[in-house]
Amino acid sequence: MPYLGAHLSIAGGVHKAIEAAVALGCQTLQLFTKSTNQWRTRPLSPAEIARFREALEQAGLHHPTAHNSYLINLATPESDLFARSVDALIVEMERAEALGLEYLVLHPGAHTGSGEVEGIARVAEGLNRALRSCPGFRLQLLLENTAGQGSNLGYRFEHLQEIRQRLHQPERVAFCLDTCHAFAAGYDLRTPSAVHKTLSEFDEILGLSHLKVFHLNDSVKPLGSRVDRHAAIGQGQIGPTAFRLLVQDPRFAEHPMIIETPKEDETGRPMDPVNLALLRSFLPNPSAPRQP
Repeated sequence: MPYLGAHLSIAGGVHKAIEAAVALGCQTLQLFTKSTNQWRTRPLSPAEIARFREALEQAGLHHPTAHNSYLINLATPESDLFARSVDALIVEMERAEALGLEYLVLHPGAHTGSGEVEGIARVAEGLNRALRSCPGFRLQLLLENTAGQGSNLGYRFEHLQEIRQRLHQPERVAFCLDTCHAFAAGYDLRTPSAVHKTLSEFDEILGLSHLKVFHLNDSVKPLGSRVDRHAAIGQGQIGPTAFRLLVQDPRFAEHPMIIETPKEDETGRPMDPVNLALLRSFLPNPSAPRQP
């Protein structure tokens, strides 16, 4: 059975995300290690790091994952923003490594009109610089597929393949598959045959052996819309079938599957417990969910 979890808030301290994960019965989690709307941030103190690592060990969470800031854009043609993005990615990597996290998920970025070929080359250059600046890290970077909104790269599996092929240390980079993003980009997931086709295409182009984390999100917008809007599990255009198949697929029995769905419904009801409960109900033995 896969490890189910959610993206959780660090308000009040990074350790708060672990407390929330335990309260939700998660077996994994994803978090930001810093504010996502500020470039600068104060360093994590030794006490914060120790408290987080202790809480992480006690919780027994598997494959703890960070997501980098949305300010970072390695595909930009603007030299100042590119340099700032590389430096910010290095900081993100250093923080995730210090906290003992296993993965750091990042979007390739937006080429902002310079073209996909040039954008892909810049992403690879930025990743090469960041990896070179962080030798010996256990942390693995995960390139995430995108919906392709605006000029964002990564809406085709081939984009991710081309980026990784340009890396000097490709073994340090793998992939995260977001279901909403894939669907919005045109990869159908509504039926068993569609799920099989999309996963087969991913395997052919990127290799399922390099797929480390799933983001499980339904989609508000229709197939191929290129609009990134997440919906609750089974309540969007994808529907429940894909999520049932993914959590039951023996190939992904050791994979983290993390929800990034809306935190509340229109009435203000917390939705993380609802979405996680639905995913657990799809497990072969839902009465005995996997323990942390």
